[in-house]
Amino acid sequence: MKIIGLADPEVESSLRGAGIGMSVDEARSIAQVLGRDPTLTELFCYDAMWSEHCSYKSSRATLKEFLPSDAPNVVMGPVEDSGIVAIDDKWCVVISHESHNHPSQILPNEGAATGIGGIVRDVNCMGATVVATADPLRFGDPFGPKANKVRWVAEGVVDGIWQYGNALGVPNIAGDVVFSESFDDNCLVNVVSLGIVRRDQIIRSRAPPLAGEKGYDVILVGKPTDASGLGGVTFASEALREEDEETNRGAVQIPDPFLKNVLFKANSDLFRMVRESGIEIGFKDLGGGGFTCATSEMGAAGGFGMEIDLDEMHKAADFPPEVLSIAETQERFLIIAPEELREKILNIYNEDWDLPNVYEGARASVVGKINTGDRFVVRHKGETVCDVPIQHLTAGIRYQRAESERVYSESEPESREPEDYNEVLLRILNSPNIASREHIYRYYDTEVMGNAVIRPGEADAGLIAPVRGEKFGVALAVDSNPFYGRISPYWGGATSVAEAMRNVAAIGATPATLTDCLNYGNPEKPEAFWEFREGVKGLAESCKNLWLKDYKDERIPVPIVSGNVSFYNESPQGSVDPSPVIACVGIIRDFDKAITMDLKAAGEELYLIGPRFDELGGSEYYQTILGVMGANVPRVRFDLERSMIYAVIDAIDEGLIAAAHDISNGGLAATAMEMAVTRPAKFGLELDLDGVVCGDLDLRTDKLLFSESSGFLLEAKAGKEKRLEELLKSYDLLPAKIGRVTAKRRIRITRKGETVADLDLDLARNAWTRGLAEAMR
Repeated sequence: MKIIGLADPEVESSLRGAGIGMSVDEARSIAQVLGRDPTLTELFCYDAMWSEHCSYKSSRATLKEFLPSDAPNVVMGPVEDSGIVAIDDKWCVVISHESHNHPSQILPNEGAATGIGGIVRDVNCMGATVVATADPLRFGDPFGPKANKVRWVAEGVVDGIWQYGNALGVPNIAGDVVFSESFDDNCLVNVVSLGIVRRDQIIRSRAPPLAGEKGYDVILVGKPTDASGLGGVTFASEALREEDEETNRGAVQIPDPFLKNVLFKANSDLFRMVRESGIEIGFKDLGGGGFTCATSEMGAAGGFGMEIDLDEMHKAADFPPEVLSIAETQERFLIIAPEELREKILNIYNEDWDLPNVYEGARASVVGKINTGDRFVVRHKGETVCDVPIQHLTAGIRYQRAESERVYSESEPESREPEDYNEVLLRILNSPNIASREHIYRYYDTEVMGNAVIRPGEADAGLIAPVRGEKFGVALAVDSNPFYGRISPYWGGATSVAEAMRNVAAIGATPATLTDCLNYGNPEKPEAFWEFREGVKGLAESCKNLWLKDYKDERIPVPIVSGNVSFYNESPQGSVDPSPVIACVGIIRDFDKAITMDLKAAGEELYLIGPRFDELGGSEYYQTILGVMGANVPRVRFDLERSMIYAVIDAIDEGLIAAAHDISNGGLAATAMEMAVTRPAKFGLELDLDGVVCGDLDLRTDKLLFSESSGFLLEAKAGKEKRLEELLKSYDLLPAKIGRVTAKRRIRITRKGETVADLDLDLARNAWTRGLAEAMR
């Protein structure tokens, strides 16, 4: 394509006319490095590889500046497709975290399904067995002016997730959902996947050390390449506009979980064969950026060049080279292996698992060679269509974006205390942001692998026992509150880490690692980039100050080993609320010790840890009851937070607690009610607010009940109260005995001898179970 010698408007017109999103300056810089006009295929390859989604050109410097990624338990940090953390001397957990926001807004079912498809590939390509997924979701206002579209997107996304996950045979064990008008035109569909691998069986997503010298094969496996998902990464690097919706549909990939299932089984045979041969290979999935991204990144990571012949690629039709290079056709992997393994690898996929008869056109094909040079060379029909420096292509470009503080103008409301707390409690329970998530997770097959210990809805985190014969369990929780991010991006980031860690601790698991999916607006806008920077700072401060429990003497930060940055989450109507979604992986040495949040026995005492502060900014109470956002966002008091998390873990390990639930959305009131109404919902409770410790003097009853300051509500096992109090005090906590479990089917709250609320348990449960179904119906 002509670049050199043309004026900027002419270059701009040519790029856009070809469907290329890069800037004129970027195109000129490529021509300067090449010393000539780039070919159309080269520009498409650079456009994909230099997109925000692939290159992190706006975010990489900030992530490197702030986020901790190393710790003694880290086996592999955020350098390849997934992070890996040690469970013990033998076993490791593999985790990956991504977003599929734009595709899910345009085609909800296909977008969400391919999000799951991509994230499980990322884990599998490290040599791991995929054992679980999670789905943090953000949708628009289901009762607002765009309710019909919002509900269509929400139902489509959930359908895509369960249809793909169930067919693949991987359980969904965790997730959360938030509804807000902020997401009316741009939903967030984040996906997390966990895998298990032995430390000595990890496979790398790079060309092995001997690949260049011995001319290793480049082998493409899976579905035949087609035009689906063409330009997916560039589409994900632009703001959504309604008028572009039809055009953008072509950028959404097409999923096939049944083919993926066969591929996973074939991959297991490949991994076994490689282990037996003692030869190292490179293995990588094809996701964003398609064939170009996978091939060039594997070659560059090994320090080698690569020669590709597109004529050898199995494909659905005779597509032009730029389509074959960057189409994001699903269900594909790339292998770099020595020629001596070629026939064995081809036989595994083409003969043993008979890919050509599983899906028309699917197979394994040798498409190129690794060399010791530094060029990425692609040929098509005898012509060289791409010949560029491989490191230049994969290194991307870096921007120092301007930032400008965004001013938040809303203040704390002036309001009267409610006259009818029963009505307020029912409205809180019925809110789609508090109500039972059963309307979503009822579709998910959590038993498919037979490893479930704690399932969605039973506790603050999911728990699996992933290895037969081993007693350890792996816990997973996800969290983020976009309303906190709207008020303060910094505390929005900090609280998301703290709550994800509390969620894992509430079942008895020790936080081991985190991943992040950072969902923000257009980084070219200074206020949006400031929001991103503030959010990352908040994440980092929580990681550094809520350090790893197993290394508390060294004060080693909780590492973030994998993640994703998703920018351009906005439409002409505005940007989404800053949403740094955090996933926390926890390890429990004996999964039989794990507990759930439902009340266990009448007569047992309820303890509160965590003082209540005047922190209702962004709270469910302010929004649902008062219709305002407020300003006093919850803050993380790091020493207090760390002590609470450690103490709860130790108390569960000692067998002192029957049930635990962390305090977050909806405050103490929602936490207590959820412990009563969640299945099996056999017991009521009584709370006496006189025992509650307030960090701010003389909090009003509504603020005391609905403040979202962090904490835990604990059900002590009978006879263990004294030891529990001793343990909590040893962490400098002030345990408050504020109530008890009762045989009466009532939720009763008193203060200063007066009844604040007295609610029928079945009425409360009915409101709680109906809320989400009514919002998504």
